[in-house]
Amino acid sequence: MPTPIIFDTDPGVDDAQAIAIALAHPEIELLGMTTTYGNVDVTTATHNALLLAELAGQRIPVAQGAAGPLVKTRFPPPKHIHGDNGLGNIELPEVQGRAETLSAAQFIVEQVNARPGEITLVAVGPLGNLAAALQLDPSIVERVRRVVVMGGSIREGGNVTPVAEANLFNDPHAGQRVLTAGWPLTLVGLDATHRCVLDPDSMARIAAGQGKLGEVLAGSYEFYKAFYQQALGFDGCCPHDSCALAWLMKPELFTAVDGHLTVVTEGDAEGQTIFAPADRPFIAEHWSRTPQVQVCLNANGPAVVEWIVETLS
Repeated sequence: MPTPIIFDTDPGVDDAQAIAIALAHPEIELLGMTTTYGNVDVTTATHNALLLAELAGQRIPVAQGAAGPLVKTRFPPPKHIHGDNGLGNIELPEVQGRAETLSAAQFIVEQVNARPGEITLVAVGPLGNLAAALQLDPSIVERVRRVVVMGGSIREGGNVTPVAEANLFNDPHAGQRVLTAGWPLTLVGLDATHRCVLDPDSMARIAAGQGKLGEVLAGSYEFYKAFYQQALGFDGCCPHDSCALAWLMKPELFTAVDGHLTVVTEGDAEGQTIFAPADRPFIAEHWSRTPQVQVCLNANGPAVVEWIVETLS
């Protein structure tokens, strides 16, 4: 039986790759996408989510959500990574569909309450939409099957500051709410995603198997790959957001441990995720005050990439 998900996203080149997986995988039932600012502004995110589904020949509900952080001042989108349009500045066709009239938070709450115990929320951008859904209806904590968050970094260090990963840095207050809400949660952060490199041959296989959507994936990949070549010196890109879906469908490809998360919300370390493993004693109980969650600390990178390619080719 397919796994029903809501995909919370800020597309974004790597988001586009993950959306393609959610649309294509026979064991995923994509109930809808909720959009947020992050890699792009929220209106562009909504446009891209609608477009990517249409290119795959599908009409998927898209609900627009957070336009900025809960508390902090919003940073500009990283145009040098994802391009002005979020998809590598390639030329894009017109969008036919429109977003839902419901907000992202309302959409999440309605869907979860309609199918209690069934729906997994997969969040791959800043976490304002999930935080807003919790504000609307705190009881969804008891009705969600699982929450999978692509974000954070435990041992790997940060990618936008020395200690912070982009999604948690963009809205650390929302991140703190979501990661400590008490629902079943798995964090798939840089410790896992940096083990995975989507190389040009793999992207060529994906492009060949995805038709019009494959053309957009391949074109946007070139822009994204150029950033990785300059920043990290390798030929390819990290398919960060696809890793959240890979964990959901193939958790055996990841090394995960249980423990307690907190997010730093102020100061030089804002956005840092602090993890206290459940099986390790610390000097005070303070470090285990938050609900227990699961955190990925490693991944079989080649196997994850092969899973992505097989799904999309």
